[in-house]
Amino acid sequence: MCEKELKEFIEKRKYFFWWVKDPQNLGKESVVEATLNYGNWDDVQELIYIMGIEKVARIFRERSKESSVGRQNYDKKTKNYFNLYFNEHLSTKRNSH
Repeated sequence: MCEKELKEFIEKRKYFFWWVKDPQNLGKESVVEATLNYGNWDDVQELIYIMGIEKVARIFRERSKESSVGRQNYDKKTKNYFNLYFNEHLSTKRNSH
């Protein structure tokens, strides 16, 4: 993953991160959460391209659990959709090798 590309991604989407003074200092968990909750399909696909689907899925799964440490604000529909999406795309990726 290229940190420069992630910073550029954040810079182009400051409106996702309206609640923080300096979005460039956000953790990857917050960037994934905001993108999956508020981004459009192109935003999600660009984030996956930058970070890799395995990393985005891992962050999403760790943070979207009800028992996860810290707070998370994944919308119920977002959690359902991306659980299905990552299950499908990661199983397909493993089976293609």
